[in-house]
Amino acid sequence: MRRPILSALLGACTVLAPLATANAAHASTPAPNYVVLDNDYLGPGGSNIQAIIPLLNRPGVTLLGLTSVIGDDWENAGTAHALRFLEITHQTQIPVANGATTPLVNTVAETKMREQQFGVIPWKGAWGGLGSIEHVPATQPPVGKLPEGAPHITADSLPAAMFLIREVHAHPHQVTIIAAGPLTNLALAIRIDPTFAATAKQLVFMGGLLDASMMSVTGNADFASDFNLIMDPEAARIALTAPWASITCVGNVSNDIMMTPEIANRIDEKHNAVTDYLKKYQAPLPLWDELTSAIAVDPTLITKSVTAVMDVNIEHGMDYGHAHVWPDSTAPKGVNLRKVKIVQSIDKTRFINEFVAQSQNAMGTH
Repeated sequence: MRRPILSALLGACTVLAPLATANAAHASTPAPNYVVLDNDYLGPGGSNIQAIIPLLNRPGVTLLGLTSVIGDDWENAGTAHALRFLEITHQTQIPVANGATTPLVNTVAETKMREQQFGVIPWKGAWGGLGSIEHVPATQPPVGKLPEGAPHITADSLPAAMFLIREVHAHPHQVTIIAAGPLTNLALAIRIDPTFAATAKQLVFMGGLLDASMMSVTGNADFASDFNLIMDPEAARIALTAPWASITCVGNVSNDIMMTPEIANRIDEKHNAVTDYLKKYQAPLPLWDELTSAIAVDPTLITKSVTAVMDVNIEHGMDYGHAHVWPDSTAPKGVNLRKVKIVQSIDKTRFINEFVAQSQNAMGTH
């Protein structure tokens, strides 16, 4: 029985020898930088849609697709805004996949009850925005009229969770998942395929605001709400305890960089369909999701970070959906918590300069 096994091994070595030579010849070639952006695309304009810009026409970066999720807007409206933006940018080769239309557990009714018990949630996204949740439907309504016009292209045939799984397995350990909205699609992908997170390259997510209570008192309460985690705490817990190779948290640092008239005017110095769109729909908001995308494809923007154990509270009280962090020495034991790289500061000047240039050069050829 040994001879056939030995022959098989020798045959395998013969096949692998030229592959090893080829690999050595290409050792200096940078590894592919594949990304998928999962987001709640409130539009037109604003941080959600603008998160696509740092990923377009960037040397060495391949945007495999966009996935849409309930959050700042209803999922179907978010998909429509994303599709329309890709039309405007002439980047219609990039697929968009429809995702979760509700959180895993959280509901409109429960959120309404939470506000009655524990006070107003400043930003409720699709469930009332900055206003009242009182007359919000329990399930997703039809898409209304889009200010920027309805898209002519349609979404991918796969649901977002399956799209994410497919792309990660098509490029093992090479796909960065950028999560700039609630983590529902990621949680579904993890539950469908337990190997999903470990097969990805990394997770970079926008959320995990720390010490947000004081931020809401001394700053802007609307900007201190950890909405992406509060909207779907159970999904956040599932996603942040999965076996990713690495997790990067872009939280508090993103509140410090605003879209200002000066930045908008700099972008508008070059006129094309994208800059005209950004000028028309600019909003004076922090560049939350734009920074998350930029860090995901260029971590050298980070000038200071700290690594900590992170968890998300899923108890249905006033702390529901809030992130907590510990050093190793005091972290809870016996639970499957992961270490997270928390971004504390970035090269703000370079980020803004690059975002201006990327906005001016986001047009595609399709």
